[in-house]
Amino acid sequence: MSSDIGPGHFFEDLSIGMEARFAHTLTADDIAAFARVSGDFNPVHLDEAYAAATPFKRCIAHGILTASYISAVLGTKLPGPGCVYVSQTLTFKAPVYVGAEVIAAVKITDLIPDKKRAIFSCVCKVGDKAVLEGEAVLMVPSRAPTK
Repeated sequence: MSSDIGPGHFFEDLSIGMEARFAHTLTADDIAAFARVSGDFNPVHLDEAYAAATPFKRCIAHGILTASYISAVLGTKLPGPGCVYVSQTLTFKAPVYVGAEVIAAVKITDLIPDKKRAIFSCVCKVGDKAVLEGEAVLMVPSRAPTK
């Protein structure tokens, strides 16, 4: 996992259509760490014997762990440091398994200048398959003082 943080963008630097990505290959340690931090010890994420009896046939990553890669790209690349979530919608489309490379991509779809808000389409893919889709609204720092 990279800790590469970009310089960030002020609201005035943004334009519709700007995009950024973040990639991470998911490990069993990632899932176990997320369970410890979140308190979500659902056995479908951690117990192979339990997961074998589910429709997934093996352990799956927490959906919110996958979604956190969207937060990573928003908070480190576009718009980057200083932005703050206002809202996030999520639709989980497919399970994510250990060893999968998750690529989170965001794209600016709208800008609201009077509120310094940016709206992003968000998708996480494994290969060519979307495993998660959604929309994020963020407050973005401005160069000019907010009145």
